[in-house]
Amino acid sequence: MNDKIRVRTAKFPIGQVVRHRLFPFRGVIFDVDPEFANTEEWYNAIPEEVRPRKDQPFYHLLAENADAYYVAYVSEQNLVPDPYGGPVEHPKVPELFEKLQNGRYQPRRFYRN
Repeated sequence: MNDKIRVRTAKFPIGQVVRHRLFPFRGVIFDVDPEFANTEEWYNAIPEEVRPRKDQPFYHLLAENADAYYVAYVSEQNLVPDPYGGPVEHPKVPELFEKLQNGRYQPRRFYRN
């Protein structure tokens, strides 16, 4: 048998501050799916001319724009490192991350009993 397993490696790590390539928002990555793992309804709501491929990592972001804070789900092809790299003001950032260093937040360590 000659089956090949394709290993997907995420380009951006947890805690990285990124910007959307097409839309005016930025955020900090708090989770990564190795490929698309949202609903078909969500996927089909994206205009076809900007709809990303499903066979790539998708990132969960604590996102912000000029008007709001929210959680975004973004394909790798649509993210770029944030050149500013400054703090993300989303109110959930302190719950998941510690200090910001060099454009990347350090994840908090969670202990369970």
